[in-house]
Amino acid sequence: MTTALKLQMSDNLYLRDPQETALGKKIIQHSIKMVDELGLESFTFKKLSVAIDSTEASIYRYFENKHKLLVYLITWYWNWLEYSIDIETRNIENPEEKLSKVLCLITEKKGQDTFFPDVDETALQRIVISESDKTYLTKQVDLDNNEGLFRGYKSLCAKIAQIVLEINPNYEYAHSLVSTSLQAAHQQVFFAKHLPALTDFSVSSENIYGYNFNFIKQLILKAIQK
Repeated sequence: MTTALKLQMSDNLYLRDPQETALGKKIIQHSIKMVDELGLESFTFKKLSVAIDSTEASIYRYFENKHKLLVYLITWYWNWLEYSIDIETRNIENPEEKLSKVLCLITEKKGQDTFFPDVDETALQRIVISESDKTYLTKQVDLDNNEGLFRGYKSLCAKIAQIVLEINPNYEYAHSLVSTSLQAAHQQVFFAKHLPALTDFSVSSENIYGYNFNFIKQLILKAIQK
């Protein structure tokens, strides 16, 4: 039997840690399902309370509002990706090979991670693709940043930027390149599904995630070539 794991999350992301209680885990499970199906705009705590057979007040004991809940979900995804990268690259010494593995983990279509049974990573990836920009394209972005709400994303970018610098220590724009590439990796899938004129990928392709991997890998390697 697989032992469930728990990711370390910043205290500022929640009022009460949802990973610590049955109700909290239920809130996370159903919010992922509902945001994936409805979109953030149509998702409300009232609808969530009906789905989990609880009250809005009980949800507000965990999260101040749905924006904070979205930031929590997206941050969980970034933290999970960084955890996966640490596990999958721990025995890889060659930086080029390590970068290729990292980009594969970022761009591949996600399946269920049995070590985290309370989270539907497949649905969460779809939320990241369609909703992640909304976590920081807000008027309160500076306040959220000062509270450390984007620490997970920054940490992931820094880890990949370090690999880039291992390949080319003289490259000046490692963090800019990585953050742009991470954003592009998710945007290209979104564009293929909704704004096809903005991408060369086809949503009907059986290997859209493979094409995305090749594009992002080429984008980074050509930029940092010596």
